[in-house]
Amino acid sequence: MHIHILGICGTFMGSMAVLAKELGHHVTGSDANVYPPMSTQLQAQGIELTQGYDPAQLDPAPDLVVIGNAMSRGNPAVEYVLNKGLPYVSGPQWLADHVLQGRWVLAVAGTHGKTTTSSMLAWVLEHAGMSPGFLIGGVPQNFSVSARLGDTPFFVIEADEYDSAFFDKRSKFVHYRPRTAILNNLEFDHADIFPDLAAIERQFHHLVRTIPSEGLVIHPTTEPALQRVIEMGCWTPVQTTGAGGQWQVKLLSEDGSKFEVMFEGVAQGVVEWDMTGQHNVANALATLAAARHVGVVPSMGIAALSAFKSVKRRMEKVAEVRGITIYDDFAHHPTAIATTLDGLRKRIGDAPLIAIIEPRSNSMKLGAHRDGLPESVVDADQVIWYSPANLGWDLGATAALCTVPSIVSDSLEGIIERVKSQAQPGTHVVIMSNGGFGGLHGKLAEALQ
Repeated sequence: MHIHILGICGTFMGSMAVLAKELGHHVTGSDANVYPPMSTQLQAQGIELTQGYDPAQLDPAPDLVVIGNAMSRGNPAVEYVLNKGLPYVSGPQWLADHVLQGRWVLAVAGTHGKTTTSSMLAWVLEHAGMSPGFLIGGVPQNFSVSARLGDTPFFVIEADEYDSAFFDKRSKFVHYRPRTAILNNLEFDHADIFPDLAAIERQFHHLVRTIPSEGLVIHPTTEPALQRVIEMGCWTPVQTTGAGGQWQVKLLSEDGSKFEVMFEGVAQGVVEWDMTGQHNVANALATLAAARHVGVVPSMGIAALSAFKSVKRRMEKVAEVRGITIYDDFAHHPTAIATTLDGLRKRIGDAPLIAIIEPRSNSMKLGAHRDGLPESVVDADQVIWYSPANLGWDLGATAALCTVPSIVSDSLEGIIERVKSQAQPGTHVVIMSNGGFGGLHGKLAEALQ
């Protein structure tokens, strides 16, 4: 079957394309922005990519068009599909029908940490010899591919609350019907589709309603929004992580790189790994709980986590030039920015830390998170905010509220000049964006040579 995917370079759609190819379909796709790591992964898989949405790419007509949730009415390819009556479906629906049916689905939902936690979980199952299938919104370095079918019943999926398509406004995760569900955390996000936090809580409850009574829900004790979701009605056993929960940790290093795991008060072993930050410790606990549900004993899960390599673009060290270390990070919400910088600060001590941040997500562009931004960067020594042309609010006013030195730049050249003038050997530079950021990482490394 010839499947054409509109919006194929999104992390979800690109991963779905890999699975469709593995099932033996002829897969093609198009996107407005073709950039790594997804574009390189797709090309390596032999999937043909077209830049842009010219309807000509749909002639001769494919057997099925899968329409990504970034596509809206008015898009020339979408209009062509509708006018010609071509068969079409959303990505999550296609996945539910052709990949997840009859599998033991382990879903990882939450505002933050979905990609990292689903990567951890897939790796723990792999390490235990369970060869899971997975679909992850990033490229886990233990696998070097973001999706695979796997040859056992187990399938790990990053379960996103974003909507499914322009014609299906339910959250993607409602399609997945998991047996094991991690609810990592819950804050307001996606201001372009949700009016408030209560609307997101309602979608999370739709997910909870689909989990069987023989399944398992895992969530931290520290998230009031998730508590409210569970209180709306839960028909499934629940395990909790963190303070007062069944799963707890004893930190053995301040930066989170070493900790002891406790389950129901009994020590299970020590994780010692390359990750930092309290958020990753929390991700690890949820992972161990989910893995135990499918039969992986905690000691085996702990051994796997000690060999876990992170995900591309999650505090990924991309260059070290003249003693200056450059990291690429996906953080695009104040909480994620704060926890990421906190983890790095605890690892590097007093070394100089420069954060470069692009407010690029739809919620950022709408200004939904601007009040939380000044507080999110307190662990940096200085911050460079990138102001894209289409930002609808005054980034300068937000930068002025920061307690650490902050400037706003509207060009990559300006950012590079600033870093060149400030960075000394021993400086750590973190570039934070949920997009390609114009290739800033490579340009900066080159300029520092």
